[in-house]
Amino acid sequence: MYAIIETGGKQYKVATDDVLTVEKIEGEVGAKVELPVLFLNDGKKIITDSAKLEKAKVTAEILKQFKGEKQLVFKFKKRKRYRKLNGHRQNLTQVKITKVQATSRAAAKKTTTAEEPEAPVAE
Repeated sequence: MYAIIETGGKQYKVATDDVLTVEKIEGEVGAKVELPVLFLNDGKKIITDSAKLEKAKVTAEILKQFKGEKQLVFKFKKRKRYRKLNGHRQNLTQVKITKVQATSRAAAKKTTTAEEPEAPVAE
């Protein structure tokens, strides 16, 4: 089973136990985060319906918060003696995908508990 998720304005193909580097996600090392699912393939069915994808869940664990390699930004105008050199290091997060789930169990439990009639409260 694999899923396409979106984070940081980019899309990634992920499966269980994948480790990937994405743009910074707020959270501490060891924290669990849920990532939005855009597409889901379980080997037999392909799910692209947004109503069903809202129930789907991709859970990831934050392994590391770090800065990427330095990217050099060089600006230059010929014959004007204009040269400018800057550097940039992007904040990144390394995550491990712990679970790709087609439907969340919490949503299934909510629907079953909502259907049961509530007992009257004795006063």
